[in-house]
Amino acid sequence: MQDAGDRATARLRAAELRREQDRVLVMQMTKHIGTLFPRCPPAERAAIAKHTAVRGSGRVGRSEAGRALEQDALTAAVVAAIRHRHTKYDELLSKGMDRTAARQQVAAIIDGILATWREPLGTPL
Repeated sequence: MQDAGDRATARLRAAELRREQDRVLVMQMTKHIGTLFPRCPPAERAAIAKHTAVRGSGRVGRSEAGRALEQDALTAAVVAAIRHRHTKYDELLSKGMDRTAARQQVAAIIDGILATWREPLGTPL
């Protein structure tokens, strides 16, 4: 029975460690998104990082590249967030539009937001 108690304690410690690792990853992602996209609103940076870093989600943030905070992986996460939050992409899909066609239809909006968010702070828009 003592062994069961030890295993339960170890599981709790492991869960705490995973939560702390996830918290640190989200914090690091938020910071790096801000570096890549200085005009991305801070709350949006944090929301993107939190969403993309969900353990077991299969999202880019949980990939090796995402955990390594690679620029391409973080940019892919930002693009996905813009696609879902700032365009009618999901609406187009729900109306039966093919994913590729829907992505093509919203690409200009995404590119415009990315260009704005990439502008250095202190420069006029």
